[in-house]
Amino acid sequence: MTDLSDKEAVLDANQAFYDAFSQRDIKNMRLLWWQGSTSLCIHPGGRVLTGWESIQSSWESIFKNTDLMEIDIEILKVEIDLAFAYVIVEETVLQSSRGRKLKAQSIATNIFQKMAQKWYLIHHHGSPIMR
Repeated sequence: MTDLSDKEAVLDANQAFYDAFSQRDIKNMRLLWWQGSTSLCIHPGGRVLTGWESIQSSWESIFKNTDLMEIDIEILKVEIDLAFAYVIVEETVLQSSRGRKLKAQSIATNIFQKMAQKWYLIHHHGSPIMR
């Protein structure tokens, strides 16, 4: 059983992830992710990135090649255990790059692990929604 503060902390960490994402803020992204070799990230249509170094490189590339990013999320499901939690969201991402605008929708699963009393993102997997 978890308490309300764990749920609030997980939802806060999830929101901080999307804030760092939309603000193209690698410093805050770095603070959210577990920086070990077991972290995983799968961008929509992308390959599995394993370990913080390759994950960080992918975010740096996305941020460098994007002029503007707006992200709306709808939380679909939240589950929390003693040390693990997941949040499933529907993402609507509007990005502008070199004068081109792109709007994409994805379903994402964000998995957090509680270590030293802090919830770290250990896994992000985004899948495009085909409509």
